[in-house]
Amino acid sequence: MGRLGTGIGWRPEIADAVERMPGIDWVEAVSENLCPGHLPDSLLRLRERGVTVVPHGVSLGLGGAERPDAGRLAALAERARVLESPLVTEHIAFVRAGGPLTASPPLEAGHLLPVPRTRDALDVLCENVRIAQDALPVPLAVENIAALISWPDDEEMTEGQFLYELADRTGVRLLIDVANLHTNHVNRGEDPAEALAELPLEAIAYVHVAGGVERDGVWHDSHAHPVARPVLDILTDLASRVTPPGVLLERDENFPEGEELEAEVEAIRAAVEKGRAAGTVPAATGPKAVTPRAARAGAGAGAGAGAGAGDAVRQRLGLAQAALLSALVAGTPAPEGFDRVRLGVQARALAGKRADVVAKVAPELPEILGAGYRPAFLAYAHRRPMTDGYRRDALAFVEHLMRDGGTQDADARRELREWWLERSGPVPRPERAGVRWARATRRVLLRR
Repeated sequence: MGRLGTGIGWRPEIADAVERMPGIDWVEAVSENLCPGHLPDSLLRLRERGVTVVPHGVSLGLGGAERPDAGRLAALAERARVLESPLVTEHIAFVRAGGPLTASPPLEAGHLLPVPRTRDALDVLCENVRIAQDALPVPLAVENIAALISWPDDEEMTEGQFLYELADRTGVRLLIDVANLHTNHVNRGEDPAEALAELPLEAIAYVHVAGGVERDGVWHDSHAHPVARPVLDILTDLASRVTPPGVLLERDENFPEGEELEAEVEAIRAAVEKGRAAGTVPAATGPKAVTPRAARAGAGAGAGAGAGAGDAVRQRLGLAQAALLSALVAGTPAPEGFDRVRLGVQARALAGKRADVVAKVAPELPEILGAGYRPAFLAYAHRRPMTDGYRRDALAFVEHLMRDGGTQDADARRELREWWLERSGPVPRPERAGVRWARATRRVLLRR
């Protein structure tokens, strides 16, 4: 894989701005938002111009106790082939828990949650990464995540040590998010310079840069604010140690005008150049593949170098993750050793994200409920965890409102019922376009 250069996260809301932006060598698109047979015209035009497109997955849950889902891996592989991507990326995180492994109800976080930095978790993660590598047609890189909470036994390894051993044992490449290093510095007291010093720099595939905001002493990795100066300083530190093969700006919400995005990209370029000038590293042509320890020293070299994680190890990790996720999304007691205040902050953030994403997946619901949508959804989400994705969550929310009298407005109840009937079956209800137009017109008139 060659050098990527400077890039930006492609999102439909800024597609036109990205196409016009000068000096963009590559883009990254969320894999789950792409349909291989119906790629957005903007991405197709970028590909025709020779702009590299990298699919970025968010739902594999490589840090979860279960082995990676074959269907999700196949979907990620298909997008890599269709886009002719040089690599694919995912996260070091768990996103679901429960199920048969723990004999408990399945739970979905709808968010990336940290894995404990323990030997058990590392063994499971290494095996899951190997499974993913075998299923993908191109190299895999995995990203460090931002976290509001810490596991009680995180002292077993630092983040840098955890990432180093992961790369050493599997040969996986690393996507280093410097904004997440800053987040973990503010929220968990972890030193970003120490983490960078411990990383296998030759394994870096590329770097993420993103904005956030601090509220009440907690840094929220929002991807909805300008990139903060401390994040650029961490990027400069990294660039003084190694020239990153690629650097990319992420923005997911509150999109500014194209000129502001261009200015942020230029600030990122300047931070990299400042680091290169301060350091002594040569220009990079691309990340070197890390040879796994087992391949270098033969089978059995090093603890856990080639062995998979046993069922007992997976079950221990699964029970711990299910207990944490249940506390966050189902209102069960906090597991022993966790900061209850931070768990509360994380739980509210997860519920808020669910409300925001459901509003995007089903934009008719905020229209029907108006200002009552968000408080109604948060009340619903408090003790009703998501179990099967955001579309099912939207249907379950409306079912809850209709069953439990969540709204007393007769017009709103009628519209909610129509919405639910339209979407709850295996195929949409047959209906003339004129009827739908009349219903939408009625809704607008009722709001006046």
